[in-house]
Amino acid sequence: MNADNAQKLKIEVAKAGAVSALLLRPDSLRACFVFAHGAGAGMTHPFMQAFAEGLCARGIATLRYQFPYMEKAGRRPDPPAIAHATVRAAVTEAGRHCPGLPLIAGGKSFGGRMTSQAQAAAPLEGVRGLAFLGFPLHPAGKPSTDRAGHLADIHVPMLFLQGTRDTLAEAALIEGVVERLAPSARLHLVDAADHSFHVLARSGRNDRDVLREILDAFADWTEAI
Repeated sequence: MNADNAQKLKIEVAKAGAVSALLLRPDSLRACFVFAHGAGAGMTHPFMQAFAEGLCARGIATLRYQFPYMEKAGRRPDPPAIAHATVRAAVTEAGRHCPGLPLIAGGKSFGGRMTSQAQAAAPLEGVRGLAFLGFPLHPAGKPSTDRAGHLADIHVPMLFLQGTRDTLAEAALIEGVVERLAPSARLHLVDAADHSFHVLARSGRNDRDVLREILDAFADWTEAI
């Protein structure tokens, strides 16, 4: 099943209007991933589509959605309060369309971070775990773990999919963060991948190989929890 088969939805976000969403679900499914986009590209970005299709092939539905600023073609991300409200609205919508299914929430970069902040503030209804595709631990060139402080307030399993060349999360720092969160957190490091999960040609692998690796890691973790 490909992205053309996704069901188009609208989600109402308090004080921010309606945002678009795409629900892609296989015939036989075991969970649903509430999948937020990164800061610079929306829910139809090729990586988002490919990851959703890959999960669908592995029996996992996805609900991708826009943050209000992206819905309005803005460049500046929404304030955290609006982003958190959007995450909550999307989780509620996923629960309505996939009743009884375990929900996983998270996303790419900014979307994953906003999801984690929302969960830390108050548990997201029906969410059994959080998954981050390139958690943005710090700004590029400014190594720090300050953005990880709220993660200690999360009490569901977490999966961190990170590239070893990610300039927004130095490998040694993200390893330390996950170690401190153990046993509830798991880290899957992708050798030679950057923040967008691209790899250099000299690595001997290509982006398709990396995509398959992180999809399998996600599916195995989902099964385990």
